[in-house]
Amino acid sequence: MTRNNGRNTDGTFSEGNPGRPKGARHRTTRAVEELLQGEAEGLTRKAVDLALEGDTTALRLCLERIAPPRKDTPVSFDLPSMQSASEAADAAQAVLQAVSDGELTPLEATSVMGLVESYRRTLETSELEKRIEALEDRK
Repeated sequence: MTRNNGRNTDGTFSEGNPGRPKGARHRTTRAVEELLQGEAEGLTRKAVDLALEGDTTALRLCLERIAPPRKDTPVSFDLPSMQSASEAADAAQAVLQAVSDGELTPLEATSVMGLVESYRRTLETSELEKRIEALEDRK
């Protein structure tokens, strides 16, 4: 059932209403691309020259392109090996201890805990698969 605006009751578009085609670009984006066509090398050289002359804005732009700010950083701390789903509690304890010791920030620990949980589920699934196979072999 659709409403008058072309959307289903769950908010998704109904069949036959594709919206903007894939790969379509906004009119302004196309105009800027046409304006800059073939000028990338010259503009880059000018930005570098200005940066070398001390223009702080040009310097910032150049540095952001050369070494963009990292969105994620590697973390290093002792994490016990997990060979079974039950060992995930030891790994979780190690993550909490690393936060307590200041080796990890709470945000980093949240990310690591997500990995630990994901791996625990994988191990649990593998263990269940082995148990099912063993039960089926008994029959």
